[in-house]
Amino acid sequence: MSHPDAATAVPTVLVVGEALVDVVRADDGTTTDHPGGSAANVAVALARLGRPVRFATCFADDRLGRLLADHLARDAVGLAAEPGAVVDHTSSAVVTLAPDGSATYEFDLDWRLGPVEAGPGTVAVHACSLGAVLEPGAADVLALVRALAPQVLVSYDVNVRAVVTGTGADVVARVEALAALSDVVKASDEDLAHLYPDRDVTAGARHVLGLGPAVVVLTRGADGATWVAADGETSVAVPRVVVADTIGAGDTFCAAVVDALWSRGAVGPGAREAVLALDHSARADVLTRAAAAAAVTVSRPGADPPYAAELAGGPTSRPAAPGRGPDPIG
Repeated sequence: MSHPDAATAVPTVLVVGEALVDVVRADDGTTTDHPGGSAANVAVALARLGRPVRFATCFADDRLGRLLADHLARDAVGLAAEPGAVVDHTSSAVVTLAPDGSATYEFDLDWRLGPVEAGPGTVAVHACSLGAVLEPGAADVLALVRALAPQVLVSYDVNVRAVVTGTGADVVARVEALAALSDVVKASDEDLAHLYPDRDVTAGARHVLGLGPAVVVLTRGADGATWVAADGETSVAVPRVVVADTIGAGDTFCAAVVDALWSRGAVGPGAREAVLALDHSARADVLTRAAAAAAVTVSRPGADPPYAAELAGGPTSRPAAPGRGPDPIG
């Protein structure tokens, strides 16, 4: 899908999906509002890594919506759709933190997608989580990705939220439809266990790979991450850090994968071929950078991904917040 101004437009990532506010209940009883949502977290993380970002989402002009708008503007995340045109209240999630930093969620969601202006400079599109499977917006996400796929890198984070969507045949079908259009699919061991309870996670990843993507990136929390491709697997360990909470870890991981692939020229037309051409060393480097970025996020409260300068100093370049445990990338 070319555009006459594409040659002079600023290369940009289009992120599409939900934005919401996490109302976080800590184990000491305190409550804090954190703007987020899986797609919003990816958009902010990409912007902090230095990539121009446009975000297609929805939220209302209410208290929580203004928190989101300020949050996105702070890191210069542009909007590719009018967020308040299709919903009358901003979505939220009550997040309850356990003493080990792990999180459980209760959602109040309304996910819809208005008209999207991708822009002539779009070189990558990322979809994820609820936005990819929750109707009525999911059908619009699929149509948008299908239209853009021939000319951009398509990345997709499965990020199953079973408490909201369930894990039945309809959800599996929507996940697989988007995976089939993608170049890079990221799925955690928990995602694959939800979707394919009759398969082990490696078999689940191989099944998703057979749908069409160039790679499935399988994350196993503290046990590392694996690049699953037709010609073999590449695995890396993850940094051990003091955990504040796990909110946004997987989202940061995805953003850093897109960022690292962009650095290797694997965006725009020919992105799929460029991803397939990466050798074992390059694949390990992509995963290692993504794990380092996610380690920063889990070291501090809320979805607070690193800036590019922080990664230059390693995942503990900024003091970690109180917590305990290994880095559980989702």
